[in-house]
Amino acid sequence: MGIAGKLVSQIAIKSDGDVFHEIFRERPHHLSSMSPAHIQNCDLHHGQWGTVGSIVYLSYFHDGKDRVAKEIIEAIDEENKSVTYKVVEGDLMEVYKTFKLTVHVDTNGEDNLVTWTLEYEKESNDVPDPHSLMEVCLAVTKDIETHHLNP
Repeated sequence: MGIAGKLVSQIAIKSDGDVFHEIFRERPHHLSSMSPAHIQNCDLHHGQWGTVGSIVYLSYFHDGKDRVAKEIIEAIDEENKSVTYKVVEGDLMEVYKTFKLTVHVDTNGEDNLVTWTLEYEKESNDVPDPHSLMEVCLAVTKDIETHHLNP
């Protein structure tokens, strides 16, 4: 059995929280134009955008290298504005037995708070916690905000 872990980070954004949620729910293929330094491509491999069970293939840049992840949209919660992706193939699966990413947006007028949750099971104690990947998630969040505030 691996070593389970969880990282949670929050970041305030000034851009529209509903639009932010919509991007991760049904338009992740637009991420590469909003955050090209971090996200190279996002393709739909099975299903439909914005549908639980759909499979997406993500090409991204992390720790100085091009990486890939095949992810299943595991959950979409419209009321709470959250989307959960479960990684099933790719670079992360070389060192983690399981890996999930959840992005959640709290909207309150013009104040919006994005919460990223990374849940994982490491193959061994030698595997570092994914703090650098969390930094990528936060950087992508800021890139999306900048994209929408500076059209």
